[in-house]
Amino acid sequence: MATDHIRYDILAQEALRGVVHQVLADAAKNGLPGDHHFYISFDTRADGVRLSTRMLAQYPQEMTIVLQHQFWDLVVTETGFEVGLSFGGIPERLIIPFAAVKGFFDPSVQFGLQFEETSGSSGEAAGDSAAAGIDSSAPAPAEHKGTAPAVAAVPAPANLESAKTPAEEPAQPAGGGEVVRLDRFRKK
Repeated sequence: MATDHIRYDILAQEALRGVVHQVLADAAKNGLPGDHHFYISFDTRADGVRLSTRMLAQYPQEMTIVLQHQFWDLVVTETGFEVGLSFGGIPERLIIPFAAVKGFFDPSVQFGLQFEETSGSSGEAAGDSAAAGIDSSAPAPAEHKGTAPAVAAVPAPANLESAKTPAEEPAQPAGGGEVVRLDRFRKK
C-alpha cells in the first residue's frame, strides 16, 4: 500500500474540529437557535484541559457535557472553549481545547462527529491533538494574556446554586470513562 505523505486523515480531523469551533462560536455569539443543543465528549487527561480536582476524580479519562439550557459564559477561541456548568448543584468552569474533543452530537438534527485516534507519522499511536494537527501545548484559552477572546456569550443564570444541566452525567467508576457511541442518542 502507498504511503500517505499528505496525511488526509489528519487534514480531515482538523477540518471537522473546525465545524465544532464554528458551531460553538456561533452559539457563544447568538445563543442556541431553535431546539439545537450539544453533547460534547472530551478526554479529561488531554493537554490544556482544565477542570476541578473533584471533576477529574469523578471523570479520570473521559467526560460528556451537555450545552442546552443551563450553561453560562461560553467563550470560544481559536484553540478551544470555556464554559460554566453546574454539577450536583456546584458551579464549575471547564476549559476544553478542541484537540481534546472526542465527540460532538446535536440530537435535535441527528448530527454527530466522532474523532478517532490515528497513528502518527512515526508509526506510534498519536493522541487526538497530534491527529488533528493542533498544538495542544499552546496555553489554554483562559491563559491568553492581552488578547480578547474570539467570542464571549450567554449570560450566567441568575441563581447559580440552582443551575443544573438537564442531562447531568451519572457518577462513573473511578476506573475510567465510558465510551459512548453516538447511536445511543439517536431516536429509535
